Amino acid sequence: MALAAITRGDDKAAAPLVLLHGFGGGACVWQDVMAGLPETIPVIAYDLPGHGGSLQEDGIGGAGRMAKAVLIDLKRRGVARCHVAGHSLGGATAALMALREPTRVKSLTLLAPGGFGPEINHRALAAYGFADSEAALQTALRAMTGPGFCFHEEAVRTLWASRQVPGAGDALRQVFEAILAGSPLDDRRQGTLPLADLGRLAMPCYVVWGLDDTILPVAQAEGLPANITVERIAGAGHMLIDECPERVLSLLRAVLAQVP
Repeated sequence: MALAAITRGDDKAAAPLVLLHGFGGGACVWQDVMAGLPETIPVIAYDLPGHGGSLQEDGIGGAGRMAKAVLIDLKRRGVARCHVAGHSLGGATAALMALREPTRVKSLTLLAPGGFGPEINHRALAAYGFADSEAALQTALRAMTGPGFCFHEEAVRTLWASRQVPGAGDALRQVFEAILAGSPLDDRRQGTLPLADLGRLAMPCYVVWGLDDTILPVAQAEGLPANITVERIAGAGHMLIDECPERVLSLLRAVLAQVP
């Protein structure tokens, strides 16, 4: 079966922009960004395996399995070339897509991506992924953002509703454990990407990080290969799509203009 996605435009007429959300999210987190993109750019915003409409699809696990699932789905759709942007887990997935099929990816934009270092605030991530009430989810989200930012009640309500679907909790648990696979219970770490290999990619690569990220330390954006352009956003935490959609949109518009 195909992965669920929010789509716009004709992905046969131009290379689409593929958007990948983070752990516990869904394609809907990109809607504000999508609304501001040029109408000439087709968009495919996926529900990653184990999330939303892709809850039962193959590929539930870590970024490697998800990258494989998305690449298979793109082939099914007949998409030969695309731009890819991803947040957190979706960022790690996007990076692995580019490493596995570099001729398919025209540009790579990574927002607070997973896998750029072993450090991860797994306790805060677990509080978000396994919140047992809407209020607990709101509290967990607040801990993942920069000072003063608060999610709208409707957004929290929608996210909470998605967690009530039968099987959603088990799927998130499986993804969470895959992110931390191989690390001891008393020292949980995430898997890391081959950054040197990312440094050999030919397509434009961008990494964006919030200076107040409490999930993945902004220090993981230091010392990256020279081909990766890094932007740091003051006052922003981990949830960049929600906290500063205008900045994310501005960057994506610039990337798409640079590599049509």
